[in-house]
Amino acid sequence: MGLGLTLTSTLTSLNALKAQQVIPLYSNIPGSKADASYKEGSTTGKDGVIRLNKVTDPTLTVFKPTGPVNAHTAVIICPGGGYQILAFNLEGTAIAKRLAGWGITAFVLKYRLPSDQIMENKSIGPLMDAERAIALVRSEAAKWEVSPDQIGIMGFSAGGHLAASLSTLYHKDVLGSARPAVSSLRPDFSILAYPVISMQKEITHMGSRTALLGSNPDAALVDQFSLEKQVTDSTPKTFVVLASDDNGVPPANSLNYVTALLRHKVPVELHMYQNGGHGFGGHNKHTADDWMKRLQHWLQHNKLIAEDKKK
Repeated sequence: MGLGLTLTSTLTSLNALKAQQVIPLYSNIPGSKADASYKEGSTTGKDGVIRLNKVTDPTLTVFKPTGPVNAHTAVIICPGGGYQILAFNLEGTAIAKRLAGWGITAFVLKYRLPSDQIMENKSIGPLMDAERAIALVRSEAAKWEVSPDQIGIMGFSAGGHLAASLSTLYHKDVLGSARPAVSSLRPDFSILAYPVISMQKEITHMGSRTALLGSNPDAALVDQFSLEKQVTDSTPKTFVVLASDDNGVPPANSLNYVTALLRHKVPVELHMYQNGGHGFGGHNKHTADDWMKRLQHWLQHNKLIAEDKKK
């Protein structure tokens, strides 16, 4: 009976995804290697989370605004999973649906997970996909009825590391010839949920670090992807949410990043709950507070979505 329920849930989720437009990121992926043994797959756990693995064909799944007003704002969402899987519904499509209800055009990024099997340089593989995603959305902003200066990046856990990577390393063009003709790869804002930020051994999430950089990376590479060290005055304004009892990714990741943003006078809003652990997605069941309502207020404050007239 449990298997039947899981199968039904999976089919329902997949059918819902098929109703959305899915855009391939590339026609040809630069810096890729062919390996017929490396095949994309997915599993659904008893918790109902769809976990994608061995991603070979990166895409954007589009969720158009369902609210009464199109905010002309876009958010590219990066699900987490330690750079080893993507929690595609929990930290992707479920979030996109809620943002769409606020008038946002949401794009769920199915990005490639770091792999020496299919990448010449696995440390830049995910960043390449994030850069390509924002370049595509910005270059076709008119098509999506999006303002090209209202495009943000959002990420959870290791997806938060990817979102923060794009927010701080956007000037490092890793796309080369695959870059569409846009003036900038910089997100206009970023939203980070219990993010991995640092690759420093003392506070990093070692699973994410090893997956992205390998088991024995050199110090320069570790520093490059320790994003608290990469913040500048031009890093986009940021919203951060986490729980203080997060035993998966130490809270020091978020706190050090926020400290760096403050040092550079970058606008930032931080919400740290006493309880919630790691991986709570869009709903922290350990508090009656709704962190996504806090996010909605922040977006309203920054004129990225309309004020709620029902208040």
